[in-house]
Amino acid sequence: MIITKKALPRRTFLRGMGATLALPLLDAMIPAATAATRTPALPVRRLGYVFMPMGCDQSRWTPPGTDGLLGELSPILGSLGSMKQHVTAFTNLELRPAYPGSHATSNSAFLSAAKAKHTESSDYYLGTTADQLAAQQIGRDTQLPSLELSMDMLQTTGQCDNGYACVYQNNLSWSSPTTPLPSEAHPRIVFERLFGEGGTLAERRAALRKRASLLDWVTEDIASLRRELGPADQARLGEYLDTVREVERRIQKAEADAATSSLPVDLERPLGVPAAYTDHAKLMFDLQVLAMQGDITRICTFQLARETSNRTYFAETGVADPHHPLSHHGNDPEKIARMSKINAFHVSLFAYYLERLKATPDGDGSLLDHSLILYGSGIGNPNVHDHTNLPILVAGGAAGGMKGGRHIRYQQPVPLANLHLTLLDKVGVRIDSFGDSTGKITELFNPLTV
Repeated sequence: MIITKKALPRRTFLRGMGATLALPLLDAMIPAATAATRTPALPVRRLGYVFMPMGCDQSRWTPPGTDGLLGELSPILGSLGSMKQHVTAFTNLELRPAYPGSHATSNSAFLSAAKAKHTESSDYYLGTTADQLAAQQIGRDTQLPSLELSMDMLQTTGQCDNGYACVYQNNLSWSSPTTPLPSEAHPRIVFERLFGEGGTLAERRAALRKRASLLDWVTEDIASLRRELGPADQARLGEYLDTVREVERRIQKAEADAATSSLPVDLERPLGVPAAYTDHAKLMFDLQVLAMQGDITRICTFQLARETSNRTYFAETGVADPHHPLSHHGNDPEKIARMSKINAFHVSLFAYYLERLKATPDGDGSLLDHSLILYGSGIGNPNVHDHTNLPILVAGGAAGGMKGGRHIRYQQPVPLANLHLTLLDKVGVRIDSFGDSTGKITELFNPLTV
């Protein structure tokens, strides 16, 4: 690597045998004339989507109050307390293209706002999803146009729900109506997609066994770069490298634990994946933070579980019931209460993600300031497969003018596609319509009037 007194390109990498390390946004990446005025480096805009399966207990989700402020949080949203000023909750958004109601169409329509072709075979047809429309424009200049992640290791095949092919609930992202994009749930594979380069996967892993960290491959370049940076950039680079090393350490620990475990192999959690769901989910969120911090990608989607998942969350919530059967609660108050604990647990993971984004510097603010993150589900009331009054949150975006700390409540159902259209517009993707949209949601970026 050659470093000069000129501004570093934003797409600067440190490269070694088997590794390529993208850098976070540094003040050294702005032109010298601008640097003299102490203007921070200009950040980019990012989009994130986090999918929660099987709806929620709406009575414990919906924030109380009607004045537009996100004041007291509902029981399910309680973990967002420290992030409340960055979050907007929506009431009465709907997903009409998902009808007739099903789990498959909830998953498939969430980012596409499109009606899935009813088929059990390979002639499936949907629509290009919002994240991929963004990837086609703001993802063109990054190493990865988009990053698709999930928590489920197995991809089911055949038909999964009411005569719909499993592809509809396996995949959130579609780059065209006939091209679903598979998601990755294995942290090691994701890490190597972000930072590995050169040689085969087996060769890189053999080299890793000889070194403590992937960062060992770029030690000389790191030292050379540090000599050219000012104190603020040196601190920012150090924090970034510490995070990369810590994420890698957690992946290595999971692999070591699996190698010494006497438990039988779990096909849904192969070797090297953290045993605890919470540890796995937080690791996947941290990988997304690193991907955005290094500008490796600007678009991330993450599926906390697929629709019809029978995963249990006893260790995290004390609820022993599998999630999918519990969601069909038959209006039993005790079952609804147990389901809401799962909902609250998933939201707590989202709160962790927002906290990590807020704690990560980016230009004149944080990654959270320069991102728009949508969290939600394609089902409202799972007991009846309803796609009205969806549980939806949007977080971040202060640098782009988003006004958080509010609750936008509609008297009549409004298409979720309107929100997708709005978020795309805010990151520079200009399209006239999306799915069944009827317009943009201007309230999200306007001053609150009560």
